[in-house]
Amino acid sequence: MQEQEAEVKTLETAEDAVQEGVATEGSEPAAGAAELDTLKAENEQLKAERDQLVDRLARSQAEFENARKRAERERQEYRDFAVGNVVEQFLPVLDNFELALKATGSAEQLRSGVELIVKQMEEILRQLQVQPVATVGQEFDPRHHEALGTVERDDLPDQHVAEEIRRGYKLRERLLRPALVRVASNPKQTSD
Repeated sequence: MQEQEAEVKTLETAEDAVQEGVATEGSEPAAGAAELDTLKAENEQLKAERDQLVDRLARSQAEFENARKRAERERQEYRDFAVGNVVEQFLPVLDNFELALKATGSAEQLRSGVELIVKQMEEILRQLQVQPVATVGQEFDPRHHEALGTVERDDLPDQHVAEEIRRGYKLRERLLRPALVRVASNPKQTSD
C-alpha cells in the first residue's frame, strides 16, 4: 500500500513536471497532453485501487473485531451453561439442608438427615468426576497434602498422614484443593 502511495506521488510529480514543460515548451503540446492524460488515468486508477484496498482493510478489521466479540460471547455463554448445569445438580442438596433446618426432630434424627444430605452431595461430586484426595495412612505428598503439623504416632510409619483436618479434592487428575492434614512422626523410626 505504501508502494502505491509512493507511485501516486511520483505520478503527481511527473504530472506537475509535464504541465510545466507544456506551459514553457509550446512546441509539442499534443505529445505532452497525451502523456499527461495517460499519467492522470494511471493516477486515478491507482487512487481507486488504494481506496478499494483501504476499504477491504477496514472491512477485514471490522470482521475480525466482530469475530473476536462473538467468540468472547460464546465463551461466556458456555461458562454460564456449564456453571448452570453444576448448580442445578446442587439445588436439591440446598433444598434438603433447608428442610433439615426447619425440622423439629431429635438431634439423632437431624444427624441422620444431614448424613443423607452428605451422601447425596458426595454422589453429585462423583458424577462430576470430583474425587477426594486419599489421606490417612498415605505417605505425605506435598503436591496433594498441606501439612498443618505433626503428631507422634507409633502405629504409622514416619512421614505418613495421621489425621485429615479438611478433605482435599481433585477433578480427574487436577487438584482442586489440597487436603489439610497432620503428619505422623514416629520416634521409633526416626531414632533408628
